[in-house]
Amino acid sequence: MYNLPNLLTISRIVVIPVIFLTIYIHSAWWYLIGGSLFIIAAITDYLDGYLARSRNELSAFGRLLDPIADKLLVVSALMIIVANGLVDSISYIPVVVILCREILVSGLREFLSEVRVGLPVTRLAKWKTGFQMTALSVLLMAPAKFFNVIEGFWLGVGTICLWVAGVLTFITGYQYFEKSLDYIKKLEREKKQAAKASAKTTAEKSAPQSGTKTAGTKRKSVAKKTTKARKTAQKTSRTKTK
Repeated sequence: MYNLPNLLTISRIVVIPVIFLTIYIHSAWWYLIGGSLFIIAAITDYLDGYLARSRNELSAFGRLLDPIADKLLVVSALMIIVANGLVDSISYIPVVVILCREILVSGLREFLSEVRVGLPVTRLAKWKTGFQMTALSVLLMAPAKFFNVIEGFWLGVGTICLWVAGVLTFITGYQYFEKSLDYIKKLEREKKQAAKASAKTTAEKSAPQSGTKTAGTKRKSVAKKTTKARKTAQKTSRTKTK
């Protein structure tokens, strides 16, 4: 369980409290440390999957923890940039879209996992992740004024990337929801077809029995009529003899 890919995944969770301290420690150096740790953590998101596949160290623990670590890291970073005023109020829109999408996809994956259906990552979703991580990295490090460039420039770059990530997030979220909805409709159709097939089978089984009962009833009726006719004939014969 504690192989290198899983340790990298765990490290993303471990650094979150350190990054989160930038809400309380407003110094250029601490912004630099927090931003750098976020960038390293974002890189491990790619490395852990690559190493797990290349070293044949795929595990259930890794599949469970990897998406959790990603979401914890992203949600924490979004909270930091909002709390520290690194984006203006209009840019809260892509922040909310990203948060809602994370909750939506988590719910869909949980539901589909119960019926053993996967929700594969699309190419557009990978682009979304790239813009999202770039935006958060730049915004977290902007107050450090790295490379002697004014803070406003990096905040502008980060905000643009955040809006692009927000648009891609909305599109990919809708795509995932649409795919899940199609699968749910497919399940409902299959259930209805199975119910119809079951009802048809039951009807076919009961049909010969009812037919047999009807034929038996007819035979009994004919036998009664025949017996009655014989008795009537015997009575008539006796009367003539007398």
